[in-house]
Amino acid sequence: MAQILVLFYSRTGHVASLAEAIAEGVEREGSEAKLRTVPALSPSYAEATGDHFESEDGYLFATKDDLRDCDGLALGSPSRFGTMAAPLKGFLETTSDLWLSGAMIDKPACVFASASSLHGGHEAVLQSMMTPLLHHGMVIMGCPYSDPGLATTEGGGTPYGPTHLDADTLRPHEREMAVRLGQRLAKWSQHD
Repeated sequence: MAQILVLFYSRTGHVASLAEAIAEGVEREGSEAKLRTVPALSPSYAEATGDHFESEDGYLFATKDDLRDCDGLALGSPSRFGTMAAPLKGFLETTSDLWLSGAMIDKPACVFASASSLHGGHEAVLQSMMTPLLHHGMVIMGCPYSDPGLATTEGGGTPYGPTHLDADTLRPHEREMAVRLGQRLAKWSQHD
């Protein structure tokens, strides 16, 4: 069974909701979804995690072993001035050893995001998350134009990945795009 790491950072719960929808899609395809987050920014990662192994919302904190062992990766962040949130970027910056060993090469990956407004940088944050994944040699997938959510969007949703824009809860098309991308990622991650 393929194991998909759904790694995200979420402050208001919107990115977490997208992560859970992606995990649902992964599991619909018979793969295992492993939801993980990173701690909020602090002076040092060790200080942030300390004796804590999970967030206040109950999500376990990611380790580099989670990245090394996964068969596919979904990476999610809120928009912070058009780029990924610092806690997620900080975690990714600790993965030089994985890069040196080639541990992530050829694994499929996708990205997802949330922004507080239409022009809040949701597409830019998706692209900013793709850059380190490409440096790791991962194969990036997005939402194909055959996805009905792209044609009916009234909020989030891009060809780069599912997004959520400026609402208290996910819109149905935002959630369904995330589920479908989870299914697609799981299919590409399954071993022959």
